[in-house]
Amino acid sequence: MPFQTGNGITYKSIFKTMLKKILLGLLVIFIIAQFFRPEKNQHLRDLNEDFLRVMDPPLAIGRDIKAACYDCHSNYTNYPWYSNINPISYWMADHIKHGKGNLNFSEWTKYDTETQIHKLEEFVEEAKGRHMPIKGYLITHKEARLNNEQLAKMIAWVETVKKSLQ
Repeated sequence: MPFQTGNGITYKSIFKTMLKKILLGLLVIFIIAQFFRPEKNQHLRDLNEDFLRVMDPPLAIGRDIKAACYDCHSNYTNYPWYSNINPISYWMADHIKHGKGNLNFSEWTKYDTETQIHKLEEFVEEAKGRHMPIKGYLITHKEARLNNEQLAKMIAWVETVKKSLQ
């Protein structure tokens, strides 16, 4: 016989009722949260400051850099459908803010030459170690999955650019 309160109600039924109320409360909070979203990273582009415009890479390399890097490291992100769901939208906004804080391709000309060289060194290090793009991004962005040949060409070109700045 299950545990009962003095009036014949079981603790199991009390637990079920409480669980339903908690789940309903969480659902209401989730729905309300959908009305509050972070600002999207879709600013007006000044192409005169953009890395790809200024450095003019070969078409394939530029395409690879844009596909693998620009959503998190520029002032203009192409958002997937799921970015409209909270709390995912806040996680993405924070990730993009952090990424742009480390390197913002849209504001390349705002960096002095020494900083540009350092950013390119970090770029090469992250690319060689395949630390960037992050694994979670690669799962949903197949165009950012660079093969060894693409990666080698991109790194070689960036190394050439770095030498030209020194």
